[in-house]
Amino acid sequence: MVTKRLVTLQIHPAAPAKPREGAPCNGCGVCCLAEPCPMGAVLTLRRHGPCQWLQWHTDSRTYRCGVLASTDPSSLPPQAPGWKRWGLQRLHRAARRWIAAGQGCDCSMEDAPAETAKP
Repeated sequence: MVTKRLVTLQIHPAAPAKPREGAPCNGCGVCCLAEPCPMGAVLTLRRHGPCQWLQWHTDSRTYRCGVLASTDPSSLPPQAPGWKRWGLQRLHRAARRWIAAGQGCDCSMEDAPAETAKP
């Protein structure tokens, strides 16, 4: 028997609606606001509550993983040492794998407007 539990998430009002499971990620942030992924749990030592690495991007009006942004090798200046670029490439690849980037939405939560969600 599957038990549903009610969780209230504080989502930016301009965030896109959650896509259906399996659809491409649109940056709605629901999954990361509900709980950290395995990588977020390791980095923050938290298994519950919103991921502290989640970032809101005003220009695109989407949520994005801060770990991916901070390990993106293209953000390095051209004069950065080769070892740093090499290390960031590996960290970035590992981060993408840990959050299943490019695999589609894996969040099974159902969203409901705040007025509907109240007990």
